Amino acid sequence: MLKAVIVLLMLALVASLGSGFYFLMTDQGDKNKRRTFHSLGVRLALAASLMAIIIYGVATGQLGHRNPWDAGPGPHTSPGTPSKPN
Repeated sequence: MLKAVIVLLMLALVASLGSGFYFLMTDQGDKNKRRTFHSLGVRLALAASLMAIIIYGVATGQLGHRNPWDAGPGPHTSPGTPSKPN
């Protein structure tokens, strides 16, 4: 569920970026139209919420890395036990 929300927020970010570009091109030089500025505000809010959701997912353990090349942390050795030479 969390990954679907992240994908939707990323798609909304791309849509907001596209609308901001459109508003920038159509409202060139018009001081009364602030649509580009509002689009930037929407994009910043979407980015902040995306970051918050990712941080929440990592903190709760719902998001993590499961890379096949990452074996995870090495074996624990206490400071008093000698390590084995390679």
